[in-house]
Amino acid sequence: MNRLTGNEIRKTWLKFFESKGHVIEKGASLIPHNDPTLLWINSGVAALKKYFDGSEVPPSRRITNVQKSIRTNDIENVGFTARHHTFFEMLGNFSIGDYFRKEVIEWAFEILTSPKYFGIDKSLLYMTYLPGDKDTFDNWIKQGVEPDHLIPLEGNFWQIGEGPCGPNTEVFFDRGEKYDPDHIGIDLLAKDMENDRYIEIWGIVFSQYNAVEGVKREDYKELPSKNIDTGAGLERIACVLQETPTNFETDLFFPIIKEVEKMATLPYKEGNYMPYRVIADHVRAISFALLDGENFSNEGRGYVLRRLLRRAMRYAKKIGIEKPFLFTLVDTVKDIMKDFYPEFNGNTKRISNLIKIEEEKFIKTLSSGEELLNSLIEKNKTITGKDAFKLYDTYGFPFDLTKEICLEKGIKIDEEEFNAQMEEQKERARSARKEFQSMKKQSKDLLDFTNPSTFLYENKVINAKVIGLFKDGVKVESLSDEGEVIFDKTTFYAESGGQVADTGRIYNDYCEAIVNDVMKAPNKQHLHFVKLEKGEINVGDELTLEITSTQRELTKRNHTATHLLQSALDIVLGDQIAQQGSYVCKDYLRFDFNHNEKLSEEELQRIEDIVNGFISRGLKVTTEVLPIEEANKLGAKSFFSDKYGKEVRVVSVEGNVSMEFCGGTHVSNTNEIGVFKIESEESVASGVRRIQARTSLGAIELIKEKEELLKEVRKETQASSNSEILSRLVALNKKLEEQKLAIEQLTQKMANSLTSSIENEFVVYNGYDLLVKHVKDAKRDDMLKILDGLKTKKDKYVIVLIGGNANSLPVLVSLSKVARDNGLKAGVIVKEVAQILGGSGGGNPEIAFGQGKDASKLSDVNAKVKELLD
Repeated sequence: MNRLTGNEIRKTWLKFFESKGHVIEKGASLIPHNDPTLLWINSGVAALKKYFDGSEVPPSRRITNVQKSIRTNDIENVGFTARHHTFFEMLGNFSIGDYFRKEVIEWAFEILTSPKYFGIDKSLLYMTYLPGDKDTFDNWIKQGVEPDHLIPLEGNFWQIGEGPCGPNTEVFFDRGEKYDPDHIGIDLLAKDMENDRYIEIWGIVFSQYNAVEGVKREDYKELPSKNIDTGAGLERIACVLQETPTNFETDLFFPIIKEVEKMATLPYKEGNYMPYRVIADHVRAISFALLDGENFSNEGRGYVLRRLLRRAMRYAKKIGIEKPFLFTLVDTVKDIMKDFYPEFNGNTKRISNLIKIEEEKFIKTLSSGEELLNSLIEKNKTITGKDAFKLYDTYGFPFDLTKEICLEKGIKIDEEEFNAQMEEQKERARSARKEFQSMKKQSKDLLDFTNPSTFLYENKVINAKVIGLFKDGVKVESLSDEGEVIFDKTTFYAESGGQVADTGRIYNDYCEAIVNDVMKAPNKQHLHFVKLEKGEINVGDELTLEITSTQRELTKRNHTATHLLQSALDIVLGDQIAQQGSYVCKDYLRFDFNHNEKLSEEELQRIEDIVNGFISRGLKVTTEVLPIEEANKLGAKSFFSDKYGKEVRVVSVEGNVSMEFCGGTHVSNTNEIGVFKIESEESVASGVRRIQARTSLGAIELIKEKEELLKEVRKETQASSNSEILSRLVALNKKLEEQKLAIEQLTQKMANSLTSSIENEFVVYNGYDLLVKHVKDAKRDDMLKILDGLKTKKDKYVIVLIGGNANSLPVLVSLSKVARDNGLKAGVIVKEVAQILGGSGGGNPEIAFGQGKDASKLSDVNAKVKELLD
C-alpha cells in the first residue's frame, strides 16, 4: 500500500483519470451558482448537475474533479465518530453518456490496487452490490475479486425522487480485527452495521433508469444516455493509505490538532479526542466557506458558519482554551491546503480577521448569557422554553449550551416550547425577508417616504440632519438599539453596481452608532443600517457622518481597476467581451465576462501588463452626468442587466482608455491605484470567466507572498538564483526517481539475503514446516518480501515473522493450503501471538497481521505457536 499524502492522493486521482481520457474540471465554489435547491455544494456531482440533466453541454463526456463539499445534516456526529466531517473533499470521475459499468469497475480496481497508484492489497477490499445486479458482480469477478468479497445489499440503489437513478456499488476497506472488538466479522458489512472496521472509500452509481412516481422499480425504463457518477472520500482514502486510527490523524487534519494542543491544557489523547476533532473539522469548513465569499450571519449559510464557530469554541473550553483562538489556525489550514488551493494565499489575513471578530462577539455573548441564565435558575429553579428562547434570540446564547448547563444543575427545560418559539421566529424572519427583498410592495412606510436625500461622493466628514427613522421598514420617531436612518445628505455609498457599501460611524454629543450597511430605499434615498453604541437617535437630530476612510480609498482603487481591466480584456481578447457581473470591495476586485476558453498564462500576463501601463501613465479619471442618448452616442459601455434612467453618470479614463456608465466611487488619476496584480482566473458558468485581482497594498502583499514562496523554493532546492530553480527541480526529481528505484532494488536484495539466511531455520513440528522468527527492525513490507521468498521453499509451512524492536513489533502469520485445510487459521494465530506481545491482530485464514509492543515476551512466542499446532 502506497503511503501518500492528501495532496499526492488528489494528484494521483486526477492524473489517473486524465490518462483515461477525462477532462479535469476545477472544483466549484462551496456556494452554489444559480441553484436554489442547495445550501452548499455537498457532493462531487452537485456542481455538475447542469451536465447530467442536459441543460448544458459538458466540455467532455468524461470529467474528473476534486470537489470541496460541506454537509451539516449530522453535525452532532462530527468529532464523535472517526469519519463524519462538515467539510470534506470528494474525488470524482463522471461519464455523461459515454463509458459505463465495465470501464468504471476496471479503472476503480486499477487505481485502488495497482502499485503505480494506491497499491491497496485486494484481499482487504470488499464490494457491495444490488442483489440481482449480475453485471456488477461479474465485472468485479473479472478483476480478480473473490466471490466472498462481494456482498449483496438491498439498499444499493440510488434514487432521489423522479429522474435518473440506478444500482450502485460501494468499495470498502477492511481495517482488520483491531477495529472489530466483538469479532463480528463480515456480518458488520453484510448486515449494514455501523462499524470502524469496514470503511466505505468509494461509491459508484450506474445511472441507467428513469424513475417515475407510481411506477415499480422493476418497470423503470432505461435512459437513452446512461451516466456514471462516482465519489471517493479523500479523507477516508488518506486514513487508509496513511494507516492512521481515524481520519483526524492524517496530514489533512493532524497539523491543526498539533497547533491546538500547544494552546490547550489537556493533551490529545483518549478522553480528550472529541474537542480536538471538532475544532479541526470546523475550522476547515469555516475557512473554506469564508474563502469562497460567505460570511457569518443569522440565517442560511452564514448561520451555519456561526453555529460551527460557536460549537468549536464551546468544545475548546473543555480542553482549557478560553480565549479567541480559531483565527490563529487559518494559517495552518492554508499550509495544509495551499498546494491544491492556491487561492488561500493572500486571503488568510481576511479570513483570520473575520473569524477573530466573530469569536470576540461570541465570548461577549457567553458572558452575558451565562449571567442571565444563572440568574433565572436562582430565581425560578426552572427554565421554560420561552426563557431558553429569549437567551437564544436576544443574547445569542446557544440552546444546546443552555441544556448543558441545566443538565449539570439537574434542571429540566421545556424543549417542545423552545422549538415552537423557534418556528415562530423563523416565520417572522421569512416574512421580514420578503418585506426587505420586496420593499416596494411590502414596506408601505418606506414606499411613502419621498423626502429628498443627496449623496455626496467626497470622502470627507460632514454634518447631516436625520429626516427619517425606521425599524424593519416601519417608520419610528426614535431609535435606541438598531434600525435604519435616512439623512438629508450623506457621504455613505449604498451597495450597488457590484460595489460594497461604505461602513463607518455617525455621532453627536448625545449618541454614537456604527453604520454596518447602506442600501437604497424604494425612492433611492440611502438607507443606513445602524447599531447604537450609546444614546438614541431622533428625527431632526444633527449628526456627524464619518465613513471608514481606508475602506473607501481602497475600494475606489479596485473599482477604477475593473474599468481598466475591461479595456485590457477588449485589447487582448477582442471587443466582443462584455461584463457579466462584478464585485468590488477594499480587499480585491472580481470581474466576470463572457468568454468560452480558459485564458492562457501569456494572455493573463499581457492583460496585467496593459492595466499596469494605464496606471503608470497617470491618466485622469473624470465623471459627468449626461442624457442617456448622448452617453450612448459617445460609446459609453453599460452593464447588460442594469436599468438606467434618462440621465446616467459616465466615468471616463482619458486617452479613450475607458468610458462606462457607472455610479460607483473612483480615483481621480490612475496613478493612485499603484499596481494591479491578477490573483486568479476561472470559469463560473458556461461561457463566463472570472478574474480576481488586487491593487495597491493588496497587490503588493500578493507579490510579497509570491516572493517569499520563491525564496523558500530556492532555499529548498539549493539554487544559487531564481533562474536556476527550474533546472534544480528537474535534477532533483530525476535524482529522486533514481533513489526510489535504488531503494526498491536494495530492499529486495536485503529481503532475498534475509530469506537465504533463515530458510534453513524451519523445524518440523506436528507434520508442519514451522518457522518462528524475530527479524529485527523489519517493517511489514519487508516481512512480506521475506515471506514471498520463504513460501516457495516449503509445501506445509506455518510461518510466523515478527519485525521491529522494543515497543513496536509488527507480526505476520502465513499458512500453507495444507495447514488451512487442516483447520488452522492465520487470523487466530496472529491474534494469540500479538496478545502475548501486548498487542492485537487479525486477518484471513491465509495471511494475517498484528502489532505487539512488549519485546520482553518474544521468547514465549515459539511455545505458544506450537501449542496452537497441537
